[in-house]
Amino acid sequence: MRQFDQLKATELFCPKCRTAQPVRERLLLVLPHAELYEYRCVACASSLGQREVKGPPLGATRMPPPRPARAPGSQMRLGGRR
Repeated sequence: MRQFDQLKATELFCPKCRTAQPVRERLLLVLPHAELYEYRCVACASSLGQREVKGPPLGATRMPPPRPARAPGSQMRLGGRR
């Protein structure tokens, strides 16, 4: 069921409030292979569940492309007039 891989809850049943309540998603833990999120009730702040988001291994993160080198003599001057 790949279509539900990125599913996020907006409301869950809260046993303390005894009704379905809106939830807030909070990042709990960043692991080498995944991120762990917790769902909390907006009304009473009870923990209602967790969600694990799996990502690529940390060694597989891409580096940003290098900045282009500036041409010699194109240095920016700081300060006022001389």
